Amino acid sequence: MYKWMHHGLMCYQTAQAQECSEQSRCRELAKASTFYRTVYSEIEEVGWEHLVRFAGDLTSLSFRVLDSKGRVHVMEIQLDKTHPTCPPSISADVPYLFNLIWSANSRLKDVVQQFTKHLEKLQTFWSTVDDIDRSLWVVDPKQASPAVSYRQVIIGNDCCIVFSINATDPRSLPECRFIGPGQIVNLLRNRWRRNSKRWIKDKQFLENLECLLETQLPRSPDVEKNDQQVECGICYAKSLPVDDELRDKSGTGTDYTCDNTSCKRAFHSICLMDWLRSITTTRQSFDVLFGSCPYCSEPVAVKINTVKK
Repeated sequence: MYKWMHHGLMCYQTAQAQECSEQSRCRELAKASTFYRTVYSEIEEVGWEHLVRFAGDLTSLSFRVLDSKGRVHVMEIQLDKTHPTCPPSISADVPYLFNLIWSANSRLKDVVQQFTKHLEKLQTFWSTVDDIDRSLWVVDPKQASPAVSYRQVIIGNDCCIVFSINATDPRSLPECRFIGPGQIVNLLRNRWRRNSKRWIKDKQFLENLECLLETQLPRSPDVEKNDQQVECGICYAKSLPVDDELRDKSGTGTDYTCDNTSCKRAFHSICLMDWLRSITTTRQSFDVLFGSCPYCSEPVAVKINTVKK
């Protein structure tokens, strides 16, 4: 009798434990289901066309945002499973991030909107570094990310100057460091200190710089400028490989450029054609593919090339 009662009690306890475990699992599934529905709904509000990539559990998302000058930016968002109770963490290739304003009623579209406004605040900074890249002989970094706020520039006589641009006040007098022979560097450093009050925010960077250093500075060689323009934005090569299948395209350089004046990215038409074919939103009319530029999302149209098999 005792053994029977003990066995019955054990079975009851096991059943209770299984029931609790099942209830716990159901609650977890319900939470997960609610999380997925919420995130899918919020992605829909932002627009699926702006979603670059996402993790399988939707805790990591990347959105592409185009600023007013046509620059493409990618913002990484990390979500907590309790979303939207806890604010997400964000990262992006920018000189500094904004302070996210978040509440329990906030949604992903609010993050994207705040990021877009932040990008507009950074336009003057990017215009300033673009001015430096365009007008001076920049040697480091040649292909800078949007987050980099320094430039190393050749100023002649085996000398360089490293500028550190203030991202929050980019038109102000930058911090600088001279590199080169001591006697020449000392002369330039003294001129910089003596003339620093002559820096005028409304002037172009080059004009200010030559005024302070009291000398004309060398420009970047045309060869270097051209080299930066001919790399394909998809395969990152200047020329296609030498291949019999490519026929007349074998070994050729880039032959297509985005029409957006703020982008002007160069491509091999074959590379762009293959990329467009991999995108579900691409349309075809007769022998032309219509889609969006991989960098600025502006419309592109490429004639189908049949040389590749």
